[in-house]
Amino acid sequence: MKVLHLYSGNLFGGIERCLITFAKMQFHTPDVEHHFGLCFPGKLRDELVKCGEIVHDFGAVRISRPWTVWAARRRLKMLHAKKPFDVCITHAGWSHGVFARAAKSLGLPIAHYVHDDLTNAGWLYRWAKRTLPSRVIANSQFTAGTVRRIFPTLPCDVLACPVENRSEPNREATRKAIRAELHTPANAVVILQASRLERMKGQAVHIEALGKLSAVPGWVAWFVGGPQKAGEHEFLRELQERARILSISDRVRFLEQRNDIPQLMAAADVLCQPNTRSESFGIVFIEALYSGLPIVTSDIGGGAEIVDEFCGVRLPPNDVDALATCLKAFIVKPDSFDAFGSIGSNRAKELCDPLQQLIGLRKILSAAIGNK
Repeated sequence: MKVLHLYSGNLFGGIERCLITFAKMQFHTPDVEHHFGLCFPGKLRDELVKCGEIVHDFGAVRISRPWTVWAARRRLKMLHAKKPFDVCITHAGWSHGVFARAAKSLGLPIAHYVHDDLTNAGWLYRWAKRTLPSRVIANSQFTAGTVRRIFPTLPCDVLACPVENRSEPNREATRKAIRAELHTPANAVVILQASRLERMKGQAVHIEALGKLSAVPGWVAWFVGGPQKAGEHEFLRELQERARILSISDRVRFLEQRNDIPQLMAAADVLCQPNTRSESFGIVFIEALYSGLPIVTSDIGGGAEIVDEFCGVRLPPNDVDALATCLKAFIVKPDSFDAFGSIGSNRAKELCDPLQQLIGLRKILSAAIGNK
């Protein structure tokens, strides 16, 4: 079975990590060939090339310039004529809107992988749903519930993204080295947030909660994730200024983009991502579980399916006081939360083991081919 993954490729986050894992772990299903088509260069393309993939280039596409969409569709048709595929996967609404019509004209079955909360889906999905896929894949039960707003009559399979265990084996040495690099005391409780610099990820709520802990000694916070889209530079400045006003600038590190998330997790003590709106899944939570970190997040969206009472704490969204109280408990008595991290790896494997997820994907794609 030859599968073509279609995506934009100009940003880097959870979808991109999912695609890289499909590339790296495809040996689990040797009867399935994974191919990748992107419209923009960037970190995703670079990482796929490192995996040994030949990335098919469909050219830069701007929806406001229809001729770029038409050109990308022509390139898909030309590629399929030279190298026929059995099925394609459109990841997120943008990719489906751009490519689904051309794929359907080729008789190519389409599996649409939904990675977003579609509760308030806008014009992009109104455009995308003009061409119905053969099947829909949702990355969580929460996402599947929102899919029905756009594709009410289509079968929807739930398949969490595969996440490999990249946890750092030499934890103590890594912890020492990373903390030295980031000028963080060895005995400090490190609170880590590693996420895209988007407001819904809750960085502003996190900063406000830390501000309430300015008199509490013994903690440092690392915020990982740099600006990638318009407006995110301003958001970063807002966060930095708010940390200054709250007198915690000396204890908060804004690290922007990093490529060593497993190492940062090895050096941290707790992962905190207090989402203000529902997230469809949350690969970073799975990575934290593999690393043995307890998790603090909001009791909404896909994250609520990952973080249970045995591996973390779920709080009401936008509740600064509740978050501050929870983080203070971690800071004052961190050893009392050791049990949260002890079962994390098993839970991560249960939810996102690459072997099981690739086998599951093969089954879904076989059904899509049968229903084309």
